[in-house]
Amino acid sequence: MKKKDIFFTGLMLFALFFGAGNLIFPPYLGMEAGKAVWPAIIGFVVTGVSLPILCVAAIALAKDGIQSIGNYVHPLFSLCFSLIIYLAIGPFFGIPRGAGVTYEMGVKPFLSGNSGAFSLLLFTIIFFVIVYWLSLNPSKLVDRIGEILTPILLLSIAVLCIAGIIQLQNPLQEPAEKYASAPFFKGFMEGYLTMDAIAALAFGIVVVNALKDRGVHQQSAMIKATIQAGLIAGVGLALVYIATALVGAKMSVNGPFANGGDLLSSAAALLFGSGGKLLLGVIVALACLTTCIGLTTACAQYFHKITPNISYKTYVTIITMFSLVVSNLGLNQLISISAPALTMIYPLAIVLVVMSFFHRLYKGSTKTYGMALLFTSVFSVYDGLKAFGVDTQWLELLLSWSPFFSMGLGWVVPAIIGAIIGFVMDNIVLKQHRTA
Repeated sequence: MKKKDIFFTGLMLFALFFGAGNLIFPPYLGMEAGKAVWPAIIGFVVTGVSLPILCVAAIALAKDGIQSIGNYVHPLFSLCFSLIIYLAIGPFFGIPRGAGVTYEMGVKPFLSGNSGAFSLLLFTIIFFVIVYWLSLNPSKLVDRIGEILTPILLLSIAVLCIAGIIQLQNPLQEPAEKYASAPFFKGFMEGYLTMDAIAALAFGIVVVNALKDRGVHQQSAMIKATIQAGLIAGVGLALVYIATALVGAKMSVNGPFANGGDLLSSAAALLFGSGGKLLLGVIVALACLTTCIGLTTACAQYFHKITPNISYKTYVTIITMFSLVVSNLGLNQLISISAPALTMIYPLAIVLVVMSFFHRLYKGSTKTYGMALLFTSVFSVYDGLKAFGVDTQWLELLLSWSPFFSMGLGWVVPAIIGAIIGFVMDNIVLKQHRTA
């Protein structure tokens, strides 16, 4: 495979990952971290970049994508887990949110104050027609996104960030309380909470199919090319995260700001006047559009794979139409359900992916996988119920013994304990069979 093809596949993967959330989180982190921005953003990059790239590599190593990894536990678990991931980050949440954020940040600022439901409907129709058209031919994704849309996106971000870093000469503020004592670890947690690893499990199939369209079929070559593309995407993400965090840190004196979007809007207006709104609109529109195209393609490819009698084009049509309706009618309600659901499955996804890299070490023991995920699920259910707004004080008393519990990583040690117990159980059973 040509180096140019790998490079543009990496740019495509960068664009698929880089949605509005990735644009908004780092500058707000920079504003709150202030003088501690460097350790904070390095911590953010460690988890915010490495976890998604790790998941993409795991999909490349698996023969049948996410379902192969899930099958290490049980085929039924694999099917249910995959469906939940694709539906949650696709038509039930990720895609409608992308359209909604594009409208709010990229279009609404240019409309009159009385713009209402009709303008949103008109915009989402245009938006999803573009998503539909660009998703119809997944073999062209590298050409359209990697070679055309991503360079425009990167150039737009570079103009905003370079201007901000050079022209904004405000002194950095003292860090907010949560970044004052351990900024690296707080940034580490913020990167973890982006939940890009779940999207990576879906995007893996897009990358693998894009490489197949370019003649890569041998497993070893596929793994190598996927990891190379992942590293290119990771470098791009890291650079953008660092640059936008520095802009946020330099803008802190002009705050306070409600969120990262508000901060970037103010920075763009301060640096470029009325043209700043247009620049930010282009950045947000491209970031959300490319992510929505990637999610639509990934979901349609997955559903077509498990139900081959229904065409890929039919699934693209269903997904875009459903997302269009949701983005206009039920986004808030679905966010209130989908966000806690993602919180619940995120630790399970990380444990499953990390364990898949050590599959040979415990010889694919299903009990090792099963017990690790069982122990993890107890803490995942707690996190999900808490995100739903359920009173979890009684459950917190039972689980707070776990290290890192207060930091949202209480599942880590129990997952390791569960894996060890499962491995021992499997070996006892094997020894009993041998002696029988």
